[in-house]
Amino acid sequence: MSTQATENTEGAQVKAKAAWVCPIGDKHIHREDVRRVWKECQEESFWYRALPLSLGSMAVTGGLIYNGVWKQSKRFGPFPKLALAGILGYAIGKASYIGTCKEKFQKLGPEFSKGYGPRWGPGFGPPGFRGGHRHCNHECQECRKLENQEAGAATATPTQS
Repeated sequence: MSTQATENTEGAQVKAKAAWVCPIGDKHIHREDVRRVWKECQEESFWYRALPLSLGSMAVTGGLIYNGVWKQSKRFGPFPKLALAGILGYAIGKASYIGTCKEKFQKLGPEFSKGYGPRWGPGFGPPGFRGGHRHCNHECQECRKLENQEAGAATATPTQS
């Protein structure tokens, strides 16, 4: 009889634990949110960093060629240097927005702050190379209280040999 009572209390504890879901420790991040943030990052990095730096570097290069500081190509004229300046400005502009984009992904949830997302941070590389997935180690006050109650209930239940 006592084993049946112990099984019933353990079953009730498992059901109580299954019913409680930590509101902050939700590991599920919706794809639509990730897609929305990725699109924002792409658009903002283009309009606020890549395009201005590209046009600025092309303008500076054009000015240097016009003033005679840099010489233009005899065969192609100023176009190769202008194209190279534009491409480098674009790449530097996109790369300079990575920190801002990383912050946006971290706002999505605790998984992104631990190196998840578009492979930034200490877990750089493919999933097999990183040694598996890391999980959220968040622990809020409600979770601790529930865990302590369960531990107290487990020690308070009498067992009979």
